[in-house]
Amino acid sequence: MSTAKRQQTMAKRNRERAVEEKRTLKRLKKQAARSEKAAEELREVAPYAEELRQIAPVDEEPVEGEPTVEEPAGAPPDAE
Repeated sequence: MSTAKRQQTMAKRNRERAVEEKRTLKRLKKQAARSEKAAEELREVAPYAEELRQIAPVDEEPVEGEPTVEEPAGAPPDAE
């Protein structure tokens, strides 16, 4: 057995690089398609979201008696 390692050829490196580039491009293409599909779904839902914002604005203060973020729903009110 020879103890010296065989040197990798330029052709092999070029093939490996080409395969990696192809995989990267395919991955980017799939990611772009997923992003476009998600954006399309958002465009379809946008009119309904606008209607919901008009019905119940998000900036609205909580109504008296509704639990807020500070007080957990199961905690009894402080009696002072």
